[in-house]
Order: sequence, then structure tokens, then C-alpha cells
Amino acid sequence: MILIICGTNRPNSTTRKICTIYQDLLTQHGAESRILDLYDLPADFTKTALYHNSGKNTAFNEFRQLVESSQKFVFVVPEYNYSFPGVLKAFIDGLKYPDSLTNKKAALVGLSSGMQGGSVALSHLTDILMYMGVNLVGLQLKLSRIEANMEGNKISSPIYNQLLTTQVERLIAF
Repeated sequence: MILIICGTNRPNSTTRKICTIYQDLLTQHGAESRILDLYDLPADFTKTALYHNSGKNTAFNEFRQLVESSQKFVFVVPEYNYSFPGVLKAFIDGLKYPDSLTNKKAALVGLSSGMQGGSVALSHLTDILMYMGVNLVGLQLKLSRIEANMEGNKISSPIYNQLLTTQVERLIAF
């Protein structure tokens, strides 16, 4: 199973829409997947599940177990303040180190309202994931001006749709 991580806890986010599109593509290619939406994290997890409280928050432990039992991931990451959302970093910090992600595989999808498509956010996240021993798909998607390239819950850009399909195929084969 491929775990799609929605890299924000913003309600009704465009990131969540992209996760659903990605999941549909995986299904079309015969791959089983699940979306882990950071919106669903316990509101107090940064106080009750990290550091000396590691392993003590039952609700957060369900998220940890989902990550630990998965071998492949897709991180769909919006650009916030020239990086990625802090909730994603806090979530990663709450995982068992180094076991949760070491030697596992992941694809990265960045998105932004601006012109860079989350390239700096993906750069920051790549550094962290590489440190944790994750093997990354070489094709990192940077979806710029994302709102202008969507119609409702669908991506309207043929180029973006082709890039997503290519990355899905590479992740499945990886």
C-alpha cells in the first residue's frame, strides 16, 4: 500500500484535492493507497506525542503505525512561507527515529500559488528525508500557480496531468 501524506492541516486545502487526484491515479494503475491527512492529527500532538511523550498519545500512535507499516509514500506539500508547513515537520519529528522511514521509498509533489511550485519547500523536505534514509523518486513535481491550473477538483493542465501520471508509474515501479 502507498501512503499519501497530505502535508498540511489546513481545512479544505488544495493540497487535499491533489492527494485525492493522486490516489485516483494510483487506483487507475492498480495500486492500493490511503491518504493520511495531517488535518486529522490530534490537536495537541506537539505537546502529548513528541520528545519525552513519544509513544504516549494513543491517537497519534495510530498515525505512527500507519507510517511504520507502509513501504512507499507520496508527500504532497504546499509551500508556506518559503518552506513547507510546520505541522509536517512536527509530524515527522513524532515518528520513531530512525526506523519509521529508513530504506523506504517516496515521491514528492510540491505546489504553490506562486511561480516556484514549492521548489524550496521540496528542497527542505528532501534534506530531511534523505537524512532519515528515505529513497526518493527522481522526478519531483513542482506544481506552480496551482489554483490557476485547476477547475473544481480536477487539474486542468495537460502537462501537470502527464507529469503526475509519469511520477505515479515511476513510484509503482520503484
